[in-house]
Amino acid sequence: MKYLVVLSAVMILCGILIGCSSKKEGAKDVPVHTIEEHIKQAASMGNMEKGDMNRLKKLYHLEADEVQDFVLYTAESNVEAEELAVIQVKQENQVESVKEKIMKRIGAQEVKLKDYRPEQFYLVQKHVLKVKGRYILFTVSKDAGQIESAFSEALK
Repeated sequence: MKYLVVLSAVMILCGILIGCSSKKEGAKDVPVHTIEEHIKQAASMGNMEKGDMNRLKKLYHLEADEVQDFVLYTAESNVEAEELAVIQVKQENQVESVKEKIMKRIGAQEVKLKDYRPEQFYLVQKHVLKVKGRYILFTVSKDAGQIESAFSEALK
């Protein structure tokens, strides 16, 4: 009899753990343009211009087979640091590789701006690089906190 009680308890516990783990998949499958709209409502994008795949390749050295979808905004001037990228990778195992490429971009921006534009260098140092599932947020902005919150909210 004790055996059946213990067995039942173990089965219930396993069911709970399996149920909880299946809910922990990272982020929902949300279109990147939906995330972009959330961000636009939270922060001003007025002084940035939207980029295309060529710009994404140039800045981050990403290839089309790594990216399922993305949105990219960069400063209108190359002496400004403001930047926003939301990248949905095709496979979750590509996240670390893409993050490394973004970190190289951050390093290059720091070197470029350190002595020349200290206020822009400070923004780069306070960047946000966040991953949720197959989605990566990278932003350099005075509104980085609001952008990060909007990103997280869009993926709830």
